[in-house]
Amino acid sequence: MPEVVTALLDTTLLSNFAHVERPDVLLSVLGDAATTPQVLDELREGERLGLVPLCDWSWLPIWTPTQDEMRVAAAWAQQLDPGEAECLAVAQARRCRFLSDDAAARQFAEGQGLVVSGTLGVLLKAVKIGMLRMNAADELLHAMIGRGYRAPVRSLREIAGTIGEQSG
Repeated sequence: MPEVVTALLDTTLLSNFAHVERPDVLLSVLGDAATTPQVLDELREGERLGLVPLCDWSWLPIWTPTQDEMRVAAAWAQQLDPGEAECLAVAQARRCRFLSDDAAARQFAEGQGLVVSGTLGVLLKAVKIGMLRMNAADELLHAMIGRGYRAPVRSLREIAGTIGEQSG
């Protein structure tokens, strides 16, 4: 029986925290999260190409999809990137939240009935649990935006009251 986690993380989320060299935020906020082999391969390829800074992800469990999950992922890969499709298929089968910043993947996940969050939710939860102060979380957000993250807000204060319990 697979271990229980509450969230599966895709490449967009991992790379955002890699770009600011703060995977520790993910570990502190989502210590019971995991990812999939395809997502890790995509992240490692970004590192190899110098697009994503090298980070220690040894703490992050990698869930290998079952054959059934692979079939679902293959079907969904017609509409999504392979890592997102694999991560979504595993999240759906194992009833986990899906964390991504890819708009198409998030919309698809919501259509499948999955609970979805992303970088903003993680940063807000880091503030909520006292790991980061709001100013520090905003600094990380600004740094991520500087590295290409297309955030829908310029400050977490804009949404701090709207995400609430679903963050992280």
